Amino acid sequence: MELYKFLPQTNCKKCGKPTCMAFALDLLKRKVKIKECTPLVEEDKYKEKLEKLKELVGDEEGEEKELRINVNEDDCDGCGICVTVCPVNARYCYSTLSGKAPEYPPDSHQLFVVKKGKCELLALEHCRRIAAEGRERECRVCETYCPREAIKIEYV
Repeated sequence: MELYKFLPQTNCKKCGKPTCMAFALDLLKRKVKIKECTPLVEEDKYKEKLEKLKELVGDEEGEEKELRINVNEDDCDGCGICVTVCPVNARYCYSTLSGKAPEYPPDSHQLFVVKKGKCELLALEHCRRIAAEGRERECRVCETYCPREAIKIEYV
């Protein structure tokens, strides 16, 4: 849905897909490139949407950008909400499902931990946004639920 909202949403079929939603799904899977949506590229009224879409998935040549989860230490107050709401943390550490402090086994898949009153990202490779076979999911749970807006998911 994140990619779809930056498409023209006209279902013109000029890209060869039956709907803009189908195009968005293929864009997410890297099966198509942004420039294949001709109305988005050619019409000035979609200029802002085009630029935002390029930021999200890479430039029009299809170059991928690196995903980063940035934690602003100045804004983070160490509340631990990111630890308890992260689906990966909950999957591998059941105590977080009940809002308790997580227990970290040596081979942990935990993404977030609070140390010295600040959130730390432990292992980006376990994030749901980066799934097996290079498929990416649209998970922004940590960013969405951070009350201080200290967590930002970005492509750089």
